[in-house]
This record gives sequence, structure tokens and C-alpha cells, in this order.
Amino acid sequence: MLLDDVLKHNEKFVETKAYKDYETDGIPDKHAVILTCMDTRLTELLPKAMNFKNGDVKILKTAGAIIKNPYGSVMRSILVAVHALQADEVYVVGHHHCGMSNLDTEKLFDTMKENGVKQEAFDNLEVDAHDWFKGFEEIEDSVKSSVDLIENHPLLPNKVPVHGLVIDPRTGKLDLVQNGY
Repeated sequence: MLLDDVLKHNEKFVETKAYKDYETDGIPDKHAVILTCMDTRLTELLPKAMNFKNGDVKILKTAGAIIKNPYGSVMRSILVAVHALQADEVYVVGHHHCGMSNLDTEKLFDTMKENGVKQEAFDNLEVDAHDWFKGFEEIEDSVKSSVDLIENHPLLPNKVPVHGLVIDPRTGKLDLVQNGY
């Protein structure tokens, strides 16, 4: 089981003090927060491609680096990073070949039902499920939308630049979508 492997590894990790390589505090050294996609190809690639190491930045991950709700947990985390953790720049980094690009919500709902989710669960949602799971057609437009939502938030100071980028998950190449300076 994966959990058993994780716990076994962790015991050795702590015992050998391997954590020493990652010691830092809660304030990002480069005073920035990044919103990016949860895609596994970006886990190590994105920080390396942007020249960030452990402790440099706060990294938030969502499906598609999409933020739709100005009062949801993602925006709250960005505001906490800015106001309590000394982040003074925000980066939204989407990526090419994203699973949220043209996401087939009907296929997703069928899979959910195959996994045991009942139709009544969909019927009782407080949101429109199609809109909630909707992805995007063009990654650049999605990044711009997230940047706009963040930079126009009433609780974000005007002096905080919000940048938009797109990364190629195969090469790490970054394309500038919006310069927040």
C-alpha cells in the first residue's frame, strides 16, 4: 500500500535527518506567491524553470491554475501570503497541454457516476456543476482571467504586481502572458 511506503520512507527520512536540506521558515525568501496547476509534470520542473528553491515562494495548486471565486480558499491563501507572509508579487502560471483545456464535463460526470456518485448529488449541488468544472479553450485566456480576478480583488493592494505566464511542461520554457509591473 502506498501509505505504508510513505510512512516507512518518512521514518527513515526523519531518522537520518534528511529534512535538514529543506530547513527554512514560513516567510518566502523571494517574497512571492505562485498559483499554478496541480499537474504532476510541474512539481519539480516549475520551481527549477523559475529559479526557485525550497523556501523561496509560496506555491498554490489548482486544476488548471484556475481561480473563479474571489472569495474562495485560493484567493484567501493569496491574500494571506501577501498580508501575513510578506509576499509582494503574485504569479499565475498555467501550462500547455493541460487536462483542463476543453475538459469534457459530460465524460467527467459519467466517470463520477461510475465511481458511485448518485445523480441526486449533482441535483443537490449549490452551484452549476457544468460551470464549476468548466475548463478553458485557450490557456492564455485562462491565465489572463485568473490574473484579472486577483489584481482586481478589493483586498489586494494596488502596489502588488500580478504576473501571468504559461510554461511548457516538456521543456520548462516560460511565455509571458501579462507583466504585472
